[in-house]
Amino acid sequence: MGFPLDRATIETAFLAACRAELSALKPGNVHIHAAGHGMEIDHFERAAGAAAPFIADPTRGVGARILGAVEASVAATGLNTNLGIVLLAAPLAAAADAREGDGDLRARLKRVLAALDRDDADQAFRAIVIANPGGLGTVKDGDVAAPPTVTLREAMALAADRDRIARAYVTDYDDVFAFGLPALEAARRAAASETLAVTALHMGLLASFPDSHIVRKYGAAAADAVRQEAIGLSPAWNPAPRPETWPALMALDASLKARELNPGTTADFVVTTLFADRLGGSAAAREPS
Repeated sequence: MGFPLDRATIETAFLAACRAELSALKPGNVHIHAAGHGMEIDHFERAAGAAAPFIADPTRGVGARILGAVEASVAATGLNTNLGIVLLAAPLAAAADAREGDGDLRARLKRVLAALDRDDADQAFRAIVIANPGGLGTVKDGDVAAPPTVTLREAMALAADRDRIARAYVTDYDDVFAFGLPALEAARRAAASETLAVTALHMGLLASFPDSHIVRKYGAAAADAVRQEAIGLSPAWNPAPRPETWPALMALDASLKARELNPGTTADFVVTTLFADRLGGSAAAREPS
């Protein structure tokens, strides 16, 4: 797939990634097998459809894509269903449709992230306030409730030690290119279907990193406990789930939801990995950065 990509291709890739994530069992999150946390799959489908035109709009910068997508998603659902997805997808889309420069998707992404400015920060901050994610709280520097004094990437750097999405902005999406895409390819080789490969990707991410959404709401210890549960279930999903291991994964799904533990950031990275894959990012993941 050659760059730059056109708007229709990027919009189609974004919608396909969102739908593929919803079609797979992802313990703790909403999916076609079970609702949860007061949300249904329809909320996420409507949010994806509302956000897609803004994510793929080549006339908008990263911040404007984020703000437009979040405004449209909240208007369509009345809920914050996809803030993390939008924050991660907008720079990837901008990298894919950039007219200037060459290189693979990650090289193009690096240039997009390096060029982020205060306007991007202002628009992203406004989007975050609109979405009002649970457990956000306030911080001394880079608080989204105040006008930005730094670029969007600099603001993300201030939060990178406590938020995995912020960390992605300063590592050029290392979790996606160094972990997510290789894990997805490995799961596809072992899985009987694409949806089972996506489940394996979700569980691999959940087992590797404490989920930022759980950290914000319940603390680091709770997030690490969920990570340990995912590790303990490794025989059920690694290298891929099988029919006989499905009940164990469904039991974890029910247990997490009963405890109101929503690994939402993990789901955000599942969508982002699938989006990057559809934009042609897998080849970049196989090469040294």
